[in-house]
Amino acid sequence: MIDETLIASLGIGDAEAEQLVSEAFGASVGEGDMDSILQGAIADCTPGSILDGVIVGMAGDDVVIEVGLKSEGLVAKEEFNDPSEIKAGEKVKVLLEDLEGEGGAIKLSKRKADRIISWNRIVETAREGDIIEGIATRKIKGGLLVDIGVPVFLPASQVDIRRPSDIGEYIGRSVRAEILKIDEQRRNIVISRRKLIETEREQAKSSLLERINEGDTVTGTVKNIADFGAFVDLGGLDGLLHITDMSWSRINHPSEMLRIDDKIEVMILNIDRDKEKIALGLKQKEASPWESIKDKFPVGCRIKGEVVNIMSYGAFVRLDDGIEGLVHISEMSWTRRINHPSELLNAGDEVDVVVLDIDQNKHEISLGMKQTEVNPWELVSEKYPTGTMIEGAVRNLANYGAFIEIEPGIDGLLHVSDISWTKKVAHPNEIFKKGDNITCVVLDVDRDKQRISLGHKQLTEDPWESAIPGAYQPGMVVRGKVTKITNFGVFVELEDDLEGLLHISELADHKVENPQDVVKAGEELDVKILRVDTSDRKIGLSLKRAQWGAADEARAEREEGRIDSAGPAKGGMDDHGAMGTDKIEL
Repeated sequence: MIDETLIASLGIGDAEAEQLVSEAFGASVGEGDMDSILQGAIADCTPGSILDGVIVGMAGDDVVIEVGLKSEGLVAKEEFNDPSEIKAGEKVKVLLEDLEGEGGAIKLSKRKADRIISWNRIVETAREGDIIEGIATRKIKGGLLVDIGVPVFLPASQVDIRRPSDIGEYIGRSVRAEILKIDEQRRNIVISRRKLIETEREQAKSSLLERINEGDTVTGTVKNIADFGAFVDLGGLDGLLHITDMSWSRINHPSEMLRIDDKIEVMILNIDRDKEKIALGLKQKEASPWESIKDKFPVGCRIKGEVVNIMSYGAFVRLDDGIEGLVHISEMSWTRRINHPSELLNAGDEVDVVVLDIDQNKHEISLGMKQTEVNPWELVSEKYPTGTMIEGAVRNLANYGAFIEIEPGIDGLLHVSDISWTKKVAHPNEIFKKGDNITCVVLDVDRDKQRISLGHKQLTEDPWESAIPGAYQPGMVVRGKVTKITNFGVFVELEDDLEGLLHISELADHKVENPQDVVKAGEELDVKILRVDTSDRKIGLSLKRAQWGAADEARAEREEGRIDSAGPAKGGMDDHGAMGTDKIEL
């Protein structure tokens, strides 16, 4: 007999109960235990149960499914991932959502049944740390949903080793990942693609480091490009291909040769297994053009080249593929003053150069442009022998002299000591200014150092050898004007460009601490000549002696005679033209 309590819970009569059991389980129910069979039927009819069904047809956009109950159920056809599955007679598992749906039909869901079945299967078979694969379906807050039969959560931080700028790029793509956590109560699974990548790369890295050696040729994928080079994925570890190891020729940026995701064959130059760093080379796969450089471009040979780069210090000229030389700015012209190579050259210009030097180890070639022309300094000594009178413009002034342009690109130096025989010139701007045309005489030509020494005072006779000794003799009283006052004495102009020194000890009979207490600049004085030194070109003067009378002179002479007899150290003339008076009281 059928349990009456169970029949009552269904709200149906005995006949209906028997009909229900018969439809669900067939005619064999009469031969078994009706109570146990009915218990199973009731459990299967509880909302939330998964039932076995058969597709019987279509009702508009819904699929009609027979599940063995009193009426068919409806499932929206969108719940079938593969439309080819919708065929009459096809078996399908569905979730019973409600016994009374719209129009009296049972409400079923295939999608929810699939998820429950998949979840149960995953819980039964998968463990944390297992590898799964699914399709990223949509972007949610904090990450992505990945369909592995049930939706699982892929946090944005676990999408890749470097967090992508837009994780939405992964939607629709297949994703392999490692299960981080399974929460059965909340039916939640968290996965990590990043951890899987790190684990696989670590394994691949160990394997790579074990099998490669310096000098090996390997294939890799360009993963990143920087100004200094490119990073190449060798399968578990990135190697650095430096820009200098990409080509024997000059390149300005790695992007001129490579693109991201390019497959390239490179040579392993160096392996640091402790730091897990690999240096790669591309140009090393070919023979270096520098191996035969001395035979191809011997020192002294003249060749044509193309200007490929201009720097402040010179220009690089390409002589051949992978071979460049430097023309230093100092090797561009014999005579022209060049502030920047761009004054003469532009990138792309074809120029004639001479090989000056080769450093094969450093891969450096020194080139010269001016060596393709005759050095004008080789002719200077012939054109301007010593004693030649020249006229030129003052091109520049320095503390030590003036530079006079003899011809374009060739200057001579007029030193301050060669400007005047008599005037003490502290700076050439006291006499000349830029642009002045002056006449000089060539004193010396140094072809090796490319220097010409000029003189201006040599245009006239040296007055210290002729006029001055005759015009100014010791004992004479002459009139002059104070031009400069120093702490050791006073300079007195005796005539144009001729000065004598009035030492502080010769200003007055009493001791003078400050010369300005006795004389003023511009004041005219009568002074007595004490000494005329033609070798040192000095005239020593005395103000106090010019004011003495005959008796003072006689007494001074007696004192000087006594001092002289005691030795010159007590009464000799000092460098300023004054008598030593350390022990003389006048």
